[in-house]
Amino acid sequence: MAKIGYAASMEQFHPTELLDFCAQAEAAGFTAGFMVSEHFHPWTPTQGQSGFAWAFMGALGLRTSLPFGTGVTCPTFRYHPAVVAHAAATLGAMFPGRFWLGLGAGEALNEHIVGGQWPEVGVRSAMMFEAIEIMNKLFTGEVVRHRGPHFTLESARLYTLPERPVPIYVATAGPVNARRTGRLADGMITVGAADAKLKDLWENCELGAREAGKDPKTQPKILQLHVSWAPTEEVALENALVEWPNGGMAFPKQDIRNPEDFAAMAKLVKPEHFVNRMLITADLGKQVENIQHYLAMGFDEIHIHNVGRDQAQFIDVFGREVLPHLKLD
Repeated sequence: MAKIGYAASMEQFHPTELLDFCAQAEAAGFTAGFMVSEHFHPWTPTQGQSGFAWAFMGALGLRTSLPFGTGVTCPTFRYHPAVVAHAAATLGAMFPGRFWLGLGAGEALNEHIVGGQWPEVGVRSAMMFEAIEIMNKLFTGEVVRHRGPHFTLESARLYTLPERPVPIYVATAGPVNARRTGRLADGMITVGAADAKLKDLWENCELGAREAGKDPKTQPKILQLHVSWAPTEEVALENALVEWPNGGMAFPKQDIRNPEDFAAMAKLVKPEHFVNRMLITADLGKQVENIQHYLAMGFDEIHIHNVGRDQAQFIDVFGREVLPHLKLD
């Protein structure tokens, strides 16, 4: 049965406040758990926060009882893959069966801070998949030595491990990486997009899984769904344009380095730029219809991010007026 989760936006809220929202979401019926954004910077200065997600998730595991994971972290620039594996294994050991590791190839917004060359997307993808290889080796508990195109590991071993390896889910938006994800990871994360694009991504992911001798049905299909709901259409639109203008930027954003640059580009974002990227409406019936559409496409988990500031109201209203009307079977 499919489940609905809550996307915890570290870019918008103080971590202590966000813990309260997550606890409220669990009580309201967001049963899939929590997708926690992992950023060094917010997208725009207006968003205003960007706490350390790894510290937050330790507290989240104690405060709630549902699964949670990163949506997503880059294991190749700010962190060495061994450090990410270390952190993931510890959370997996502390919260058995609850923590999953969401990975992505990274954005300059967060990763440029350590300096060095910012490579082309193909190189970044290759680095991510090499990082996954390293992490899977470390999750065995054996001593690992690795010397690859991008990373070196000298006699490393993880001593604190969960009973079962932490599942790795990869966020991707292209068919080549979707196929690699099917081969090398345990599931895939996508964001809301046109149906044809989502179908193509999942077909390639399933192809990769079969190439690796895996059953695609065992790999969760996970969606992060950005929406802008508020009590009125005017406020819903204002929230989208002010709080989450990056959702209307239908172009590659991985090379942009600073929140101030995103803020400058946000001045060019118009309501029509959110089409097929984010539903903006006060109509709860349309919100139900939108979520149900993705459920019908076969997603196993849908983590909803409402971009407005009044998260308590959103959680309360969706818990009473949206979640009960979804057909999850």
